Amino acid sequence: MSSSTAAHGISPIADAAPLSLCAREPHVPADRLVAEMVPPPRFDSVRFSTYLPDPNQPSQIEAVKVLDGFAGGLGGAHAVAGGKRGFFGFGKAKAPKVPTGPRGVYLDGGYGVGKTHLLASLWHATPAEPGLKAFGTFVELTNLVGALGFQKTVQTLSGHRLLCIDEFELDDPGDTVLVSSLLAKLVDAGVALAATSNTLPGKLGEGRFAAVDFLREIQGLSAHFRTLRIDGEDYRHRGLPEAPAPYSEEQVTKTAYATDGASLDDFPQLLEHLARVHPSRYGALTDGLNAVCLTDVQPIPDQSTALRLVVLADRLYDREVPVLASGLPFDQLFSEEMLKGGYRKKYFRAISRLTALARDGKGIIESL
Repeated sequence: MSSSTAAHGISPIADAAPLSLCAREPHVPADRLVAEMVPPPRFDSVRFSTYLPDPNQPSQIEAVKVLDGFAGGLGGAHAVAGGKRGFFGFGKAKAPKVPTGPRGVYLDGGYGVGKTHLLASLWHATPAEPGLKAFGTFVELTNLVGALGFQKTVQTLSGHRLLCIDEFELDDPGDTVLVSSLLAKLVDAGVALAATSNTLPGKLGEGRFAAVDFLREIQGLSAHFRTLRIDGEDYRHRGLPEAPAPYSEEQVTKTAYATDGASLDDFPQLLEHLARVHPSRYGALTDGLNAVCLTDVQPIPDQSTALRLVVLADRLYDREVPVLASGLPFDQLFSEEMLKGGYRKKYFRAISRLTALARDGKGIIESL
């Protein structure tokens, strides 16, 4: 029995104690990073036909049309002779030359307008076998370069027809230069690009860094994309009830013990643990979880911790893992200063996604 359970006099309902994220320190080999560059479980079955545009937002309807046409145009591009390629892309035929000009589309809009749904639909609609198209977040892409090295990443991805980059956010100038160079190499190799972000390409990094070199790199990146603005409100909260209020620690603990595959962690301790685990492993951190139970949710103490929590929230949302928590509600996680700063869109996205997962968690409690 955990110390938290014993302290509250709660008897375990399940035979085994809940899992703990704090007890996990996963190792993620490079081949797994490559194999997992596909739409996550939440977006595995989405298609353009399942996207429900807001009738009051014509830009959403237009985006579907443009992306559907873009996918169709990739049918004959970058054909590779000889079937499947080996790991790291060795042994593939040299890519044919492609027309000059933008080789990508950039979906810009606020959080919750369905950008990831559309990006995943583009991946599914592109007429190529899964091994010839890749899907990952910006963080996952930079992590791939870190695991494989720059040249092997270029070799691995240069035979693809399409690379989809979700949540294109630049957190430091080094990543900007790295990804700019990588995308330039891939465009030269004939790879089509698609990306989502909450910020226009020419505005990436605004409010974070002002270095002349950084801004120059941003402008170079934007030339690779045709921008599609997608307007609208957060669909995760459109017409839905308010997020459930936090539960008591006793409720959260009992639910963790009664739910197979649930984890139970003290929130401050989890934040400390995330500092010891590289964000590239946060997906593996959630392997096999059916629910995440957190006690004593408190305000995030600093920006570095906040950004790590954003990554974890993204991975939980991608994998559709419900969240139950005691303490403060999720909309009070980030300080007013954070919500007005350069990373505010990331924080609002995290609040939106955690709120959606909290609704899912409410269903677990009600079923017990």
